[in-house]
Amino acid sequence: MFVKYLHWIGIAACITLIASCFLPWVYYADLNQTFTGFYSYKNEYGKPGKFLTFFGLLILVFMLLPKIWAKRANLFITALTVAYGIKTFILFGSCYNNYCPEKLFGLYLMVGCTVIMLIASVFPNVKLSKSN
Repeated sequence: MFVKYLHWIGIAACITLIASCFLPWVYYADLNQTFTGFYSYKNEYGKPGKFLTFFGLLILVFMLLPKIWAKRANLFITALTVAYGIKTFILFGSCYNNYCPEKLFGLYLMVGCTVIMLIASVFPNVKLSKSN
């Protein structure tokens, strides 16, 4: 029953991942700056929102394609996206010089969406034909 709706939950997670890149991820009180997926002070952490947005759209397209090769490629791409999301979570949320930034909702949402997309790609919604 749950697997039946997992495809649609994965599609919603792709869209939410893209939206989470625009939300605030962390707040650095010493800099008085709020970082998002597309902004970091002096671009020191890069712009992981570009990578996550691109792969979020690619995963969304592969989830909608009813081809076996797309489902297999989607599994590989979502695994890479989860790994990059965890790396980004550690990078943005890490402490430095005895100071820890305040992690905001967007950072947790980003990691959660990547994990949900991976679970949805493990159980694809595809109809297999019986061949003799």
